[in-house]
Amino acid sequence: MSNSIALKRSKLSISSPWFVLITACYFGFILNYAVSTKIIGLAENTSSGLFAYTAPLLLSSVFVIIFSLFTIPYLTRLIFSVLIITSALASYATLNYGVIFDYSMIENIFETNTSEASSYLSLKAVVYFLAFGVAPTVLLWLVKFEKKHTLKVRIMQRIALLFGALVVIAVIYITSYKDYASVGRNNSYLNKLIVPSHVYYTAKYLDKTYFSTPLEYRQIGLDSQKIVSANGKPELTVLVLGETARSMNLGINGYEKNTTPYTKKYDMISFTDVSSCGTATAHSLPCMFSNMPREGYRKAVANAQDNVLDIIQRAGVSVLWKDNDGGDKAVAKNLAKKVMNPAEHPKSCTSDSCYDEVLLQDLDAEVSTQSGKDQLYVLHFIGSHGPTYWKRYPEHHELFTPSCNRADIENCSDEEIRNVYDNTIAYTDFLISQLIEKLKVYGEDYNVALMYISDHGESLGENGLYLHGTPYALAPKEQTTVPWLLWLDDRFAQSYGINKACVADKSHQALSHDNLFHTLLDFVNVSTAAKDKSMSILDTCRRL
Repeated sequence: MSNSIALKRSKLSISSPWFVLITACYFGFILNYAVSTKIIGLAENTSSGLFAYTAPLLLSSVFVIIFSLFTIPYLTRLIFSVLIITSALASYATLNYGVIFDYSMIENIFETNTSEASSYLSLKAVVYFLAFGVAPTVLLWLVKFEKKHTLKVRIMQRIALLFGALVVIAVIYITSYKDYASVGRNNSYLNKLIVPSHVYYTAKYLDKTYFSTPLEYRQIGLDSQKIVSANGKPELTVLVLGETARSMNLGINGYEKNTTPYTKKYDMISFTDVSSCGTATAHSLPCMFSNMPREGYRKAVANAQDNVLDIIQRAGVSVLWKDNDGGDKAVAKNLAKKVMNPAEHPKSCTSDSCYDEVLLQDLDAEVSTQSGKDQLYVLHFIGSHGPTYWKRYPEHHELFTPSCNRADIENCSDEEIRNVYDNTIAYTDFLISQLIEKLKVYGEDYNVALMYISDHGESLGENGLYLHGTPYALAPKEQTTVPWLLWLDDRFAQSYGINKACVADKSHQALSHDNLFHTLLDFVNVSTAAKDKSMSILDTCRRL
């Protein structure tokens, strides 16, 4: 086998400068096709749009300079193999879903589990990866790098190549600088679309995660105390964490389709104007439970201090985190936790994922083991996670058809994508109704209430964007406006002096995940100086 490879290499040979030039052009013209078409599209609105057609040439010239630095003897194949493989994946995601690989997206990728990652696989993705990632990499390992010239000649060839690249850059700079500056100034995200910018953000993520000195852990809310109810009953509350649900697709919020048919008979309060902390779970989840506002959020700080659930637990409330969405992102690091295992629930799970109904199955037994105590259950739904939306609900819960039952959703019609997504919303609504019914049964012995809130939204093809994870400053409202629902049993409200009509009056108020920390403390009736009363939805609605 090794002799065969050696034979093939002897027939396929290339000099180092030619390798750099060909690879640079491959990146500039092929792997960055999405960037070039985006620049051309933006330039159509300018007076001299023809300059945009030089974008592939400009990128290729810049890559010539950069790649020349990494053609290191004995390491070239390894370096460029990794670069080409990862760049092919990034190119596919950018071209088909409009994904931007900034720091938050890299963070999301590293914190994604195998099951979630596999949901993005499709025949189209595999073919693209084989054609533009694997095939060039195999060719790279078959090629022999020539050294037939003297060192002086090789140096002169390298200088000539770099000089040529600089000339191209200079010509484009002289003729089109103002045009590029105008487009770039108004669309600063373009540099993050360039493949392989993901390498920079990956290095940044690895440095922050594994090579930065961890902060000393800080406890907050040490004065937390559980408020005793007027009727003397313990409290049983449920917090449902939605995944990828967007507010505009809820029937209760005025959506054209009735995606919330199951909870309409309950006295639900829906807050319709809620902004998320991020556009991906890895960022949003720890952020929304921290006491930091979105603008000042730092993950390292959040991981090194108590979150609101820690404070609630310290007050004497039994908190259990039940997860069906690939992990708690360190939010539940100090809590009792149960992660759903598909092998243990064959009726509600496939080989790699479970329907969210699995989170309800042992709830009665769990409540029983903590009988007579104040209890909070955090149920982390997989909700509406795409692109395999149809795998999020049982077939008999398919209310809207035709639906897009495939992973490459960009090849489905807008109606099919919307229908399959709406089915996930309706299924979540069904489960919320089931939880409310369970809580009502416990209403004789407990003060019961339920809250639902999603981590971020989702793009379903609007303006060419799919899924989520777009940098927040550029993200459309579809990815940042999330549902927040509240159900308070009448006896719960009466016992804690909460005016439900007052709370409902805030349904159209501009809110955000920043409000969750403080509102959740009031929801489970825990007092602490860590709470900002002005940030709690419930605080001003208590009868003093």
